[in-house]
Amino acid sequence: MEPVKPVPEDRAAEPVTEYVQRVNRRIRAFDHRHPLLWDLTLTGFWVLAALVDGTGDGWRSVAHDPGVPVGLVLVLSLALSVPVVWRRSHPRGALLLTLPAALVSAWSGAALQAALLQLLLVHHIALRLPLRNLWWAVAVVAAPTCVSVARYGDSAGSWNQQLGSQLVAIGVAALIGITVRTRRGYTEALEDRARRLETERDQQVRLAAAAERARIAREMHDIIGHNLSVITGLADGGRYAAAKSPDRAAQALDAIGTTSRQALGELRRLLDVLRDDDQDGTGPEPELAPQPALTDLDRLLDGVRRAGLPVRTSVKGEPALPEGRQLTLYRVIQEALTNTLKHAGPDATAHIELSYGSGGAATLTVTDTGRTAPLPSRTPSGGRGLPGMRERTSLYGGTLEAGPRPAPEQGWRVHLHLPEESPQ
Repeated sequence: MEPVKPVPEDRAAEPVTEYVQRVNRRIRAFDHRHPLLWDLTLTGFWVLAALVDGTGDGWRSVAHDPGVPVGLVLVLSLALSVPVVWRRSHPRGALLLTLPAALVSAWSGAALQAALLQLLLVHHIALRLPLRNLWWAVAVVAAPTCVSVARYGDSAGSWNQQLGSQLVAIGVAALIGITVRTRRGYTEALEDRARRLETERDQQVRLAAAAERARIAREMHDIIGHNLSVITGLADGGRYAAAKSPDRAAQALDAIGTTSRQALGELRRLLDVLRDDDQDGTGPEPELAPQPALTDLDRLLDGVRRAGLPVRTSVKGEPALPEGRQLTLYRVIQEALTNTLKHAGPDATAHIELSYGSGGAATLTVTDTGRTAPLPSRTPSGGRGLPGMRERTSLYGGTLEAGPRPAPEQGWRVHLHLPEESPQ
């Protein structure tokens, strides 16, 4: 059996409701662009209908007095139908304009059907004006019926039947206007909410993009800044050792190669994550390696020691931290040691004190014994060293202090504290 071919969307049967809605939208758009043309068209239709009723004998079948002059009937027909042209712009004024003609029609006994156009004006009053206007509008439309009952009695039915049917008609017209008005208000509220949600979504996208750019900038700074500092230290040491100890120079070159490959690997992993956004989903997924953690701290310290900076460590407690907190501690240690390599000078040493508490709390202190450089040299203008450390720390509600050690000690001190995690 041959497989059934899907019907193209343009050939599929369009639901009736969608077709009606599409036509309705087109009519509303045309009306919005040319409101006067639509008003004149509708008014012309009702004027023509009123004149046909007035020039013929149809009005005599329901009139209380069939002997009303035809000229008066035509004037009343025009007076009752022409004000419809202002039904949307000035519905209250249009209804008041029809009141004299409706009263004359009721008093003379013509009882023209064009008087029913007042219900259309009541509909627009309920649709466009405050609802308190309905009270006097009901009185205006019911007044001709009261005049007809007072003058001609029960010739067209009992007075309560005539007045009751008129009030029911007024109520239906007003109720339709209120319903359409409520529906429009509800639709406008939904559209406004959709616009606000779209704006909020765009803002969230921009904020997420800014946060991602800041995160990438921190990672790039930590990776490149630290590894270049280590490479610079190794290169300087190898240059001095080349003349006296070629073996030490060769070891420095090996260490430079290892550090460079490590930096390239970390940058490649970071750039692979960025490339993932540009893929269309058909290519292979990039291999994502985990971010550095405290288990990688020994490798970091080995590279710093090879660069010529002796580092001592002291650890208290058991490390039981989430990955995010481990990455924060790792990057702060990395940045602090990088600054020491850059600014502490020769014969400097570093000491790392790391203390783990309960609930994810941790305290870190990194000190060095180098020369105390002024703050601008440790935080170059536009750099992301200390600002990046503070941003990482603030993510977990922690505090970070960085500055010269108090006299008589020399060197620099970085102190970080992460509080316990809040209970979920």
